[in-house]
Amino acid sequence: MMRIVSFLPSATEIAYALGLGDQLVGITHECDYPPEVKGKPVVVRNVLPIEEMSQGEIDRAVSERMSQGLSLYQIDEQLLRQLSPELILTQNLCQVCAPSGNEVSQVLKALPEAPEILWLTPQSIGEIFQNIRDLGIATGKAPEAEALISSCRLRLEKLSTMTAKVTDRPRVFCMEWLDPVYASGHWVPELVKIAGGIDQLGCEKGESVRISWDQIEEWQPEVLVIMPCGFNLQQTMKQVWDVFGPYSKSRNTRLFDLPAVKTNRVFAVDANSFFARPGPRVVEGAELLSHIIHPELFQDSVQFANYYKKIDLELLRGSFQQDKDYYLENGAMVFTADYLTRRGYCCGSGCRHCPYINYVP
Repeated sequence: MMRIVSFLPSATEIAYALGLGDQLVGITHECDYPPEVKGKPVVVRNVLPIEEMSQGEIDRAVSERMSQGLSLYQIDEQLLRQLSPELILTQNLCQVCAPSGNEVSQVLKALPEAPEILWLTPQSIGEIFQNIRDLGIATGKAPEAEALISSCRLRLEKLSTMTAKVTDRPRVFCMEWLDPVYASGHWVPELVKIAGGIDQLGCEKGESVRISWDQIEEWQPEVLVIMPCGFNLQQTMKQVWDVFGPYSKSRNTRLFDLPAVKTNRVFAVDANSFFARPGPRVVEGAELLSHIIHPELFQDSVQFANYYKKIDLELLRGSFQQDKDYYLENGAMVFTADYLTRRGYCCGSGCRHCPYINYVP
């Protein structure tokens, strides 16, 4: 069997989808899907403690390290030598997402025998499928790869057929970072198009770019989807409150002037699972977006209930109602389960009625 090490979560997902889980001997700290991956040796870790940082702090720290030519990741060279991989899966698309070009080249010098390197650097849905094909060819799983690609294409074609019938394609803005604000890039604008919307702020097949609130207001988005890169749903909801909530130290109130807010069409999604990782689950990302943009096409959205949430905008503005959102006990305010559920994340303060008691970030 071939010994494979993955330097990025999307490659790990593709490997498992092709039946290569047993051959995967090393992963990154961010590889969490499928669940069977847990327990594999971790070869790559973050240098920054991003779990403890705000979006603004992460942006500043990343910019500072990159300007100094420093890596955002630490590769365990000793463990890598012990694992002795025959194939390393990596990328050269984004220095923020995973170890890239120069870092990989440096690590290879520490290995007694040079492994094969498969660079997975997609900019579009088509290129994601080509990456699946390339991995299949490299590992003797070409038939499985073609079957997976065919299944993904059929689902996207079915969705495109449904959304082709709609007469209204709303203006959508996919916010890929909140502070500062970034528009989406790469495959995400393509997903929006398939889902029946238009996102002209996003850069299809290009990099995610920083944009101004003036540009957002000029676009007048009718649907706002908040999808910070690398964040799951609860983490996204926490960032929404940290940046736009009533207790934010640097609250940006321009959000509340957008058409999407006035018509109550602002959503948070699990970006980590369905949008940030260029693997098979981007197909589910397109399906999830279609449920958000065109709910009239679907009888229910139960399958995505745990992966997106409509943001309670009145709550975000700071409108709290006694008995509904909180009650007083011995002069102290106690939040209700209903309030905590609508807020959308666990704050870690041990709230009595916390609905996220079993949540592990």
